[in-house]
Amino acid sequence: MRVVIAGGHGKIAQLLHRELAGRGDTAVGLIRNPDHAAALRASGAHPVVCDLEHADAARVATHLDGADAVVFAAGAGPGSGAARKDTVDRAAAGLLADAAQRTGIRRYLLLSAMGVDTAPPAGTDDVFAAYLRAKKAAEDDLTARDLDWTVLRPGRLTDDPPTGRVTLTRHTDPGTVTRTDVARVLVALLYHPGSAGAVLELVTGNTPIADAVAAACAHP
Repeated sequence: MRVVIAGGHGKIAQLLHRELAGRGDTAVGLIRNPDHAAALRASGAHPVVCDLEHADAARVATHLDGADAVVFAAGAGPGSGAARKDTVDRAAAGLLADAAQRTGIRRYLLLSAMGVDTAPPAGTDDVFAAYLRAKKAAEDDLTARDLDWTVLRPGRLTDDPPTGRVTLTRHTDPGTVTRTDVARVLVALLYHPGSAGAVLELVTGNTPIADAVAAACAHP
């Protein structure tokens, strides 16, 4: 499988590159900063410089040639303001979907976040509230499209060693999950066609990843 990953220098994206490369798949990472190319190569990916905040769908589409799927794992990141939460976490996700539709790529995985279904609680930091709104808007845009989409909402991310055991369902209580387990779940979802049309929340749990994905895809 050839998979194009937006936000290719992110922590989860680099773990995803390694997981895909380990299976013999091809990972293509879209990055804004050419200085990050070496890190992508080290993680087993092919780097492509493409700034999703300043490209149009036609330009992005040129980098999707031959792809079987796309994954949106980009984010404005720590230290960015509310405006960039919108231009990256929302608008860039839509741009990738536009490009996928131009090139006939149906499979699209969106890495979202838990907590987007409800209004941010009173007192929530303005930038974090903007992040949640941007993620929900990206979900709403994607799920209205004629694509084989899957939305994954992980809980609070950690860099702990992976457990290989998760809770993956339409709704679950808040919790944490390791970034490596998120990457492994993304790969499992890519390989499970029954995950198309599912919005799934993910935290550390007791079920092996393969079993959790199979169960979630049987009852999306």
